[in-house]
Amino acid sequence: MSSEQNPAPVTAEAAPDAGPRPRRLTYAAALAALEGAALVAGGVWILVLGLTGDPDDRQQAVTGGITLVVLALLPLLAARGLLLRRGWSRGPAVITQIMALPVAYNLLKADSMAIPGGIALAVVAVAALVLLVSPATTRALGIKGPGRAE
Repeated sequence: MSSEQNPAPVTAEAAPDAGPRPRRLTYAAALAALEGAALVAGGVWILVLGLTGDPDDRQQAVTGGITLVVLALLPLLAARGLLLRRGWSRGPAVITQIMALPVAYNLLKADSMAIPGGIALAVVAVAALVLLVSPATTRALGIKGPGRAE
């Protein structure tokens, strides 16, 4: 039989579930979950204020709150996927961090109490990006780079 008909045995390097989960992967999942939780908290806060307070536009406040809660699903699902070592989860996690960087920049440009929030968001986004592209994370998720397909 040819090598195409006989699949190669699964090695520890090829199997994403082999061995303990790297700390970098766990930290990246924790940061993604933290961002998701912050989005949920912000969305619920805006929603409650829109329903119980006296907003300028109640419909806009409710829509904004619901939007933030729905947007929180992306980092929360990515965090769960990272913890379970699913290769697909790195994409949504990276996208979340890339989307967070312009938000952090706009918070940093604000002339208000939003500046510390912008600093915190920028630090979390950059740290999560570094963790997500590290070789240990890539190996743990079973992601192969270009030219490494078997």
